[in-house]
Amino acid sequence: MAVKIRLRRMGQKKAPFYRIIVADSRSPRDGRFIEEIGTYDPNTNPSTVRVNEELAKKWLSNGAQPTEVVSRLFKVAGIEK
Repeated sequence: MAVKIRLRRMGQKKAPFYRIIVADSRSPRDGRFIEEIGTYDPNTNPSTVRVNEELAKKWLSNGAQPTEVVSRLFKVAGIEK
């Protein structure tokens, strides 16, 4: 089972809010997930990123692959692989 760290879209139409989740790579974008590890709100100025560092590092050490966007958010939050 390939595990990905990716964004799950929430919020209303034209007002997106994202949750950073750990999910099986075969599950749909807003479908089943394993664990929620943070949030991302692009509507605020500047954008708000909240990540539970312990959970993120745990999943990265277990082999979960972050998507490109999530890896950029991790760099902003100060989390390295």
